[in-house]
Amino acid sequence: MLELPTAFPLALAAERLWYAAPLIVSVSLCYAATRHEEPGPILAHGGRFALWVLIFMLVVAAGLQVFGWMQG
Repeated sequence: MLELPTAFPLALAAERLWYAAPLIVSVSLCYAATRHEEPGPILAHGGRFALWVLIFMLVVAAGLQVFGWMQG
């Protein structure tokens, strides 16, 4: 019988990625709230900052994937 982590490693990784969503939202909103006082600009800046965090995480993940392919 196959175990989930060995049979479907990407499924387990995708499941763990959902833990990043609340962290990204909370960090983005807290950072934006230190720069603005009104809710509108806080939400706009928080959304832009969350997008930057997601792009950075994707670039790092892609780099790690490439290095993994080079090793294997």
